[in-house]
Amino acid sequence: MPLSVGIVGGIINIHPTAKVCSKILQVKSASELACVIVAVGLAQNLSAIRALASEGIQKGHMRLHARNIAAAAGATLEQIDAIATKMAQEGNVSINRAKELLDKQ
Repeated sequence: MPLSVGIVGGIINIHPTAKVCSKILQVKSASELACVIVAVGLAQNLSAIRALASEGIQKGHMRLHARNIAAAAGATLEQIDAIATKMAQEGNVSINRAKELLDKQ
């Protein structure tokens, strides 16, 4: 896949987040960075195809959103699935509802 990227000059040497990402990836050349970018893009496409073929993107996104809301409300790892499932069943995915459900446990 044709992709023009660089690792010398520009924002990569100035922006702190770009520096950290570059360090984490440990890429030594622009072609290595291009490979990482293409791999991430392909992984995203495969996950989108999976979501379309199984439960649908909207439903999958809402399940993830409910889990994030439950975690933000203070649910433990053991509580997150139950809280998220209950909110999704009720159609009320909100931080207030998550806190109410946590208080009941």
